[in-house]
This record gives sequence, C-alpha cells and structure tokens, in this order.
Amino acid sequence: MQPGGWRLGESAAEQLHWGMDRVRFGRVLGIGTRLAAKTLVEAVDAAAAPNPAPARPATEVPSKVAVAGERLGEKTRRATVQAKQASAGVKRGGKRFGESVWGPFTKAGGVLWLEFTGVFFGVFAVYGVSGAWRQRAYWRDSVAHHGDHMHFLLGCAMLVIFGYFTVSSFVRAGRRSRRG
Repeated sequence: MQPGGWRLGESAAEQLHWGMDRVRFGRVLGIGTRLAAKTLVEAVDAAAAPNPAPARPATEVPSKVAVAGERLGEKTRRATVQAKQASAGVKRGGKRFGESVWGPFTKAGGVLWLEFTGVFFGVFAVYGVSGAWRQRAYWRDSVAHHGDHMHFLLGCAMLVIFGYFTVSSFVRAGRRSRRG
C-alpha cells in the first residue's frame, strides 16, 4: 500500500472494491429501503383514511368565543381593505408628484433630442447637396461620365432622404414643444 491507502497498478474501481465492507453496505442499504417502504405505506394509509375530526352540526349555537372571533376577523378584514386603499392613494400621489416634477424635464429633453437628431440628419443632407452641386454638370447619363452621373444621383438621394428626416424631426420637435 502506498501512502494515502492507494495501491499502485490497480484501477479506481478495484481500489474502491478492496476498501468497501460488503456486509455493512448491504445492511445499511437494506435498513434504508425498509424504512422508506414503511414510510410510504403509512403515507398511503393516512391519505386513504377518513377525516378524524367530526363535522360540526349545523344546528349548534355558536359560542361567545366563536362570535368574538368572527367579529375580530371582520374588523381585521376592514382594516386590511383600508390599508390597501391608503397604500394605493400614496402610490397614485407619488406618481402624480413625479410627473409634475420630472414632466417638464422629460418634455424638454425629448424636444432637445428631436432637434439634435434633426441637425445630425441635416449635416448629411448638406453633404448630399454639396455632392450633387459638384456633379451637376453630369445630370445626363453618358457612357463617358457614367460614374459621375451615379455620384450626382447618390448626392440627390442623400439630399432627399436626409432632408426628409431633418424636416420631420424638426416638425415633431415643434409639435411636442407646443403640446401641453
């Protein structure tokens, strides 16, 4: 045996086999199986058995304790409903307060964002205009100047697309700033 209880030249399964007590393992396994089976049988018997608490007859007069318990339960229910209503009121009030405080900031921020995007698209529209202006002599297509004609069309397309985005962004910003 090597230090640590392992033998050289044997597989892990062989080494585990030599270190195991078969009788003790079988005994533990058998006891566990018997206890599990016994618990299962008891659970099935308990589930199939009738309810041991007899049902209360309908004609029985409620005692003072039962009446007091019902009153207390009703009082608790009413208190719970009132607490929920108060909580909902606080929640609504907090939401309205937040809207009144942060509403102008969000509105201004939205308008500013739309104007910023309008300027951004406007830069590309101006770039398209300058490209189309440089290539304006080639607005008619010819074999010799086909590439220049395509650059002219590309500049016009950029002008139309980004010009539309620019104008629509500023229109939306104006509508949002006038909206109450």
